[in-house]
Amino acid sequence: MKTAEQIVQDLPWKWSVQGKIFIIGGLGYMFDAWDVILNGFLTPLVGDHFGLTTGERGLVATANLIGMAVGAVVWGTIADRMGRKKAFSITLALFALFSVLGAVSPNYEVFLLFRFLAGVGLGGCIPVDYALVAEFSPRRVRGKVLAAMDLWWPIGGTLCGLSATFLSPLDGNWRWMLLIMVVPALLLFWIRRGIPESPLYLAKAGREADARVVVDSLVAQTGATTQAYSVAADEPAKEGTGGVRAALGQLRMIWTFNPKITSVAWVLFITVMTVYYVALTWMPSILKEEGYDTYAAFANTTLMTGIGIVGVITSVFLVEWMGRKWVLGLSAPLASVMLVAFSLTLGMETAALVWLGIFGFVVQLAIPVLYAYVSELYPTNLRASGFGWASSMSRVFSGFIPLIFGSMLWPVLGLTNTFIVLGAVVLAAVAWMAVAAPETKGKELDRVEESAQDPDPTPAA
Repeated sequence: MKTAEQIVQDLPWKWSVQGKIFIIGGLGYMFDAWDVILNGFLTPLVGDHFGLTTGERGLVATANLIGMAVGAVVWGTIADRMGRKKAFSITLALFALFSVLGAVSPNYEVFLLFRFLAGVGLGGCIPVDYALVAEFSPRRVRGKVLAAMDLWWPIGGTLCGLSATFLSPLDGNWRWMLLIMVVPALLLFWIRRGIPESPLYLAKAGREADARVVVDSLVAQTGATTQAYSVAADEPAKEGTGGVRAALGQLRMIWTFNPKITSVAWVLFITVMTVYYVALTWMPSILKEEGYDTYAAFANTTLMTGIGIVGVITSVFLVEWMGRKWVLGLSAPLASVMLVAFSLTLGMETAALVWLGIFGFVVQLAIPVLYAYVSELYPTNLRASGFGWASSMSRVFSGFIPLIFGSMLWPVLGLTNTFIVLGAVVLAAVAWMAVAAPETKGKELDRVEESAQDPDPTPAA
């Protein structure tokens, strides 16, 4: 007899059913991208408004990204305990609230506080969104669906760049940039109320009747053949284990589950996302340093994120053909090479922008697959928190990198050597992935670890 998980993962894909979850989850991810990429545009504007030093400007991104790191851990853990649906909505509401308060900040210190708190809210979106979408997606298309989720990132980044570019001539431009994304975020919060809870979560939580309602509804809506199935529950969680204790308990569990898998997830997230966040956060400032005016610097940074849309679409087709590990192992180091080429040709405007565009394409081959891969490595009871901790570690490291990059790496090593060092670290991370983690293509979500001793070494024909 099949389990509830097998029934859900063997269903046909329907845009009116699983596609609705994909779109709603993806829109939340779009706002995450918008907010992260906004840091790059806020850095020079807020810096000029408050008269900040280079180090203080770096804190604009650091405060937001550290908040996201906290949010990823807290909300990933909450989602594994209270359910995907509730966490799904609360995260976005908190983000909208603190974005509004940040827009009316009277001074630099208050601004940093509200950017941190907005990050705490939005930082929970990615682990919650990916866990929910993964658990509704049929196994045969899960890789494509999770990779396609990242299409929302360059869309959010492009919308952010376009709005920042057009608002840049206005007085109080940075305040308007924060306010403009709040209205659609609130609309999405309202829409999210109508999504069902993950049936895999309900089954693991021992809520058999609720799980059967959702599974039976999915079977009926997709037109699949009705079959008998079992609903297996995990051991019930002990009462009174919330907050920090719960988060630390989940941290212990994800390392106990499989130290190699968790180490791979962490080093991939830390290295790949650090390279990307450095480019996003400092690119407008780098271009302004080379003599571009604010409008041109913002427009060319937007070009980088816009081309990423094509990269995500390409990754969707590659992820099920080549496999997660091959796409990630090739594209992540190559993206760093593109940044080195960009830095070497900064004196040649056209060549530099070409390399910047190629970087935007290649890095978005890697990131969608990274997110899909890590979300598949953990079982249902650890999926959101496992992803959340990995995402959190990347936000912690990436959060301090804008500060370190602006005050130490760029001034001391120079732009080219800094990008070479970051690329070497990415290469080491994908080498560790090659030997320490399994391929997840085509595997049942809660049986991925069974293939850890037999990783798929070649792309499918």
